Amino acid sequence: LRAAALLSLMRTAGGGRRYRDPSRGARVPSLCSAPPPQPVIAAKEPFPVELQAGKTYGWCACGHSKRQPFCDGSHKKEAPGLSSLRFTPTQTGPALLCGCKRTRSPPYCDGSHWEDAVQAAPL
Repeated sequence: LRAAALLSLMRTAGGGRRYRDPSRGARVPSLCSAPPPQPVIAAKEPFPVELQAGKTYGWCACGHSKRQPFCDGSHKKEAPGLSSLRFTPTQTGPALLCGCKRTRSPPYCDGSHWEDAVQAAPL
């Protein structure tokens, strides 16, 4: 699309944030969307579980599941935009699955629950 056509399309799109088009001085909607939903902290410690190699699990990534640490579909109503993380372990045995939902190696706990922000947050 040419720049003028794109700006015209953006003006009629409606919604979203608005910004000034420097070439025209008019306010036009931004194509930026709202920030993605953030998970809630389900627990301030990991969940110890027994996993079976080759079995697929759904880890709750939103924090709303009543079956922590596993998904029960609560994200569909409570946190649209988030979904469970499906994973299949390669080894059978005990594992620590993240309960604070802040891990950098989901679904496994990486110690993020010890961060001050997590420990200070209400459950």
